[in-house]
Amino acid sequence: MSRIIGKRGINYFHRLNSASFTSVSASSIEKGQNRVIDASLTLIRERAKLKGELVRLLGGAKASTSLLGVPLGHNSSFLQGPAFAPPRIREAIWCGSTNSATEEGKELKDPRVLTDVGDVPVQEIRDCGVDDDRLMNVISESVKLVMDEEPLRPLVLGGDHSISYPVVRAVSEKLGGPVDILHLDAHPDIYDCFEGNKYSHASSFARIMEGGYARRLLQVGIRSINQEGREQGKRFGVEQYEMRTFSKDRPMLENLKLGEGVKGVYISIDVDCLDPAFAPGVSHIEPGGLSFRDVLNILHNLQADVVGADVVEFNPQRDTVDGMTAMVAAKLVRELAAKISK
Repeated sequence: MSRIIGKRGINYFHRLNSASFTSVSASSIEKGQNRVIDASLTLIRERAKLKGELVRLLGGAKASTSLLGVPLGHNSSFLQGPAFAPPRIREAIWCGSTNSATEEGKELKDPRVLTDVGDVPVQEIRDCGVDDDRLMNVISESVKLVMDEEPLRPLVLGGDHSISYPVVRAVSEKLGGPVDILHLDAHPDIYDCFEGNKYSHASSFARIMEGGYARRLLQVGIRSINQEGREQGKRFGVEQYEMRTFSKDRPMLENLKLGEGVKGVYISIDVDCLDPAFAPGVSHIEPGGLSFRDVLNILHNLQADVVGADVVEFNPQRDTVDGMTAMVAAKLVRELAAKISK
């Protein structure tokens, strides 16, 4: 029980445990947790089935993007505001200040381009005392439920960057082999076990590489990296492209061809890959980043079969009053949806 109610535990469950659960057996608590998890997965399963049936009825889609929110922030080492991001991103996607077409002309109102299966109910799962080992499994299973409904492919709204590990794990396991990953971020997020937390948002790509879920990992936009980050990069054979050499690397990065010989390509975008002039609403502000057009050029020119993606680390609690970063995150989602759907 100490794992559940420790430093990163669930305060509400802790209070209940000390106040009224002292006489409840561990087996009864576990059964209750299992029922909450089953209900959570049923929620995602039925929504995915609904969206999948609709897309199949309309016909003509080989791949269709489906949003899945994972409002998780407790694995952040600094601020936990990314837990509030998924609804803000959705609101910005459909806010009406712009039309519903992507830059390359795909229509987001077409369900064959974009659907939405809602959020994994992270808070409810944590409120009943489920630990992170089981929570990560729930996230993975939720992603697989989306992928069960062909031609749906997951585009996950974080949440902090810890969610990328269970998502990539699920995509790789469902497809039956490793993927190539394009990771845009100010940080490599490859610490072995940051601050003693193996699921830290700063350790997600260490878990991915350890598990063999990626063949190639390209990290672009890096500008906050220490010796451990570089050593871990070498250990796992990561291709790290730092901002200090971006002008030299730009021609190659804007003409990437990935995924040959593997099951596809996964794209992970931490909003802080962008210079804070473009996206101030992040937990870790790192000047000297990519411009928004830099990111779009990389995405638009990428030659790849994109089988999944995430947009993470948008922190609404640090955004401008007019929601500037929410709009930035929403446009990233829009353009990723266009890249995935075909």
